[in-house]
Amino acid sequence: MSLIRRVARQNQTMLMKTGSYYLIHICVAALVAYAVTGNLWASLTLSLLEPTVQAVAFFFHEKAWDRAGRRAARQSATASPSSSPALQGA
Repeated sequence: MSLIRRVARQNQTMLMKTGSYYLIHICVAALVAYAVTGNLWASLTLSLLEPTVQAVAFFFHEKAWDRAGRRAARQSATASPSSSPALQGA
């Protein structure tokens, strides 16, 4: 259980963002599904299933972008000005 708590603490902002996105998505999905089907049960089922899958995908999407941002920052910090092609021709 400590692993889950540690992961939750390390990703608290992303998890909160994912949760708020999830709630908004459920509301929108329920309204759209009801407008299309006219069936309350179908709209509730669709509005819970699809956003749940999307929320999980969104969490990992955010993790990937965060990792890419850290990698780009690390690469730009280690790049030296003399290795720039614009400066080599001067």
